[in-house]
Amino acid sequence: MRPADSISPTEGLPDPRTPPTKFRPDIEGLRAVAVLAVVLFHAHVPGLDGGFVGVDVFFVISGYLITGLLWREAHSTGTVRLRSFYGARARRLLPASALVGIVTAIAAAVLLPALKARSAMGDGIASALYVSNYRFVLQGVDYSSPLAAPSPFLHYWSLGVEEQFYLTWAPIILGTAWLIRVVGRRSRTEATSSRRPYLVVLALIAAASFALCLVASYWAPFVGFFSLPTRAWQLAIGGVVALTATQWHRLPPRIAAVVGLAGLALILLACNQLNESTVYPGTAALLPTLGAALVIGAGCATPTRGCGRMLALAPMLAIGRISYSWYLWHWPVLIFAPLLVGHPLGLAGRLAAVLLSAVLAVLTLRFVENPLRFAAPIRNSAWRSLGLGAASTAVAVASCVALLVVVPAPVGRGTPATPLTLTATPVPAGSGVDAYNAAVQEVFAQAQAAVAASADLRAVPSNLQPPLADAAAELNKVYANGCLLSAWQIQQPDCASGDTGSSTTVTVVGDSNAAMWQPAFREVVDQRHWRLQMFNKAGCPLLELPTLSAQLKREYTECERWRGEVAAKLKAEPPRLIVLTMWRQYGRDGYKTGFSAYDPAWLDSLTRMVRQLRGTGAEVLVLGPAPDPQSVVPVCLSGHLDDAVACAPPKSAAVNQSGIAAETAATEAGGGHYADVTGLFCTRDRCPVIVGNTLVFLDMTHLTVEYSRQLAPAIGALVDRALAHS
Repeated sequence: MRPADSISPTEGLPDPRTPPTKFRPDIEGLRAVAVLAVVLFHAHVPGLDGGFVGVDVFFVISGYLITGLLWREAHSTGTVRLRSFYGARARRLLPASALVGIVTAIAAAVLLPALKARSAMGDGIASALYVSNYRFVLQGVDYSSPLAAPSPFLHYWSLGVEEQFYLTWAPIILGTAWLIRVVGRRSRTEATSSRRPYLVVLALIAAASFALCLVASYWAPFVGFFSLPTRAWQLAIGGVVALTATQWHRLPPRIAAVVGLAGLALILLACNQLNESTVYPGTAALLPTLGAALVIGAGCATPTRGCGRMLALAPMLAIGRISYSWYLWHWPVLIFAPLLVGHPLGLAGRLAAVLLSAVLAVLTLRFVENPLRFAAPIRNSAWRSLGLGAASTAVAVASCVALLVVVPAPVGRGTPATPLTLTATPVPAGSGVDAYNAAVQEVFAQAQAAVAASADLRAVPSNLQPPLADAAAELNKVYANGCLLSAWQIQQPDCASGDTGSSTTVTVVGDSNAAMWQPAFREVVDQRHWRLQMFNKAGCPLLELPTLSAQLKREYTECERWRGEVAAKLKAEPPRLIVLTMWRQYGRDGYKTGFSAYDPAWLDSLTRMVRQLRGTGAEVLVLGPAPDPQSVVPVCLSGHLDDAVACAPPKSAAVNQSGIAAETAATEAGGGHYADVTGLFCTRDRCPVIVGNTLVFLDMTHLTVEYSRQLAPAIGALVDRALAHS
């Protein structure tokens, strides 16, 4: 998200044939509204849960100003001088962007844990090249996720959209003029004398982009939010207002004043009524987009009446002037301020950080933006302007690359540790339940001893497996075999492994927290020559609960359909054992899914589901939760290489003992078996995140492949005990 750049009458366009434009104080004030919305939203000021719509206002302003600029040049000269256009944009935007980017990268290297800092450098390089929006798309970044630690460069995504807009818009205007000349056999001047063909082109772009936006907002919200093709309609609407300015100018003053006030009201309504759970952009983006278009259009008729009078007040103009630099500074200041003071900021602290970023914005405007923007040697040369922009980008990229060398991949420096090794004693066939209980207790005791030995581990072992730098890639292994379905997939493949011809099948059903146990169960079935089925879907526990997708921000219809398909498969071909497990943090910390783990609806649904699965003739084992590590473990450890205990949460925070007890009762009420696995992870007081030389968690919710596999003997003992009842 970023403010549209101011355009002075002939900036970067010294040709006297280009007609000058008048300064619009109402648009400068509208920039102030937009940046205040975004900044105060990021500061979590109450009543502005939809302040992120400020970016939509900026896009409309950019579309209006840039389209008007290009049209006026095309109309007066018959062409668009791309070199001058791009030079003006480069001189205006890139130096300040590069400065803030370099400072942000240095702060990340100093203040963030090594893994997070290195990731931030990658974001910084993408931001300097103005493709960070697509980097975030490829990473599946959820802009509003309450769980993910945001990048200090996250706000640069909209600069990417804007720069991509500049790169494409001028050729579109130029290409339209060329097409008119070729098709209509007109002269260059005739080809640019009518606005109608350009309006048709903008209307087509807006229609196609809005349609794509609606689809993407529903199916892939991160694509809809971050990409130019799904945002182009907002820029095009601003362009339509620019090309219909003469029609807007004919509005009677009173009607124009009402229209402008109505537009401002739509923007403010969006700021107050929308929130981070809104499907966005989607249709909700119409509120701020049309609101901004109405304010700008009304200002074509009466820029000093209605809301134009309020927007032209001196404080609003002052904020509008620093809006670009303020936008650049506010986000990294809000990210890094808590790290500097050593604790999260309250509302007063966040507002102080916002004010500090405003001071930095004033200084940047005074000493960077304006001197370079208006320096005659640069301003009068398109090549020098382009050179300045290229140099700024090159320095920003080089700085991030250099910092990647300064902040190397984190490696454990501690004494090599002994790998965890568990051994389960086979139980003779025909033994009673007590023998199976004893086998479970024996292997759990081994795990407890290893966990206790690692509870006070300080230095990260030098032979840590997997290495911290490789942990993030491990989740891809879980998805790689196609058995863990993404949010959009419904049809469940067979996903059989082990001895696929065996008459004994174990089926593990649930979300990604069920899929993380696949390495352990694969070891179990391979040793027993059984067949393993994995039925897993991200964010979708096999419980009959009305479910929202935190990722898709809507009713999770794909989850409901998947549940039906899985239930039909299990009924048609019942396995010998069904293992049911899932993440137990649904509904926490703003992670909105329509239900909460351990609440009465959850427990009732668990009992019903166990009873339903038992009705297939299979035994049912409900696997209790792994503890909540309370952090992204590899990132935390990368910042505490000599103090791993700092990343090990206390058991009281990591384990919901009352919830586990309630699930045990609910499972037994449905006729199933419950396995509390806390002993495989925690001592009486603490849950270490390294056991032996093995990293336990690859993020803040999933086990590493290595630790899951090492727990296979314990899982095998639990499986044998559950099947002893059949």
